[in-house]
Amino acid sequence: MKIASERAVVVFTKSSCCMCHTMTQLMTDLAVNALVYELDSDPRGKEMERALLKMLGGRGPAVPAVFIGGRLVGGTNKIMSLHLAGELRPMLTNAGALWV
Repeated sequence: MKIASERAVVVFTKSSCCMCHTMTQLMTDLAVNALVYELDSDPRGKEMERALLKMLGGRGPAVPAVFIGGRLVGGTNKIMSLHLAGELRPMLTNAGALWV
């Protein structure tokens, strides 16, 4: 949680995950300066991945995991659903990740 609150948007990823790349690219396309934290480059990565999976309710992959405003929003499905529904930008703006 400490890492998740370091910036307005934090994305936990693994370098081998194609959906993680999709999430980081979406944030870049939206002009969000997200902190991208690659779990496979941290010695505590496996432990952090288990913690993320637990936070996600034990279902689906643990990454990508997107935190906005220090709160876990979800993975690829949730973020893309919010984006397609037009709800992601306002959420990012409220968290201070986007300038209007």
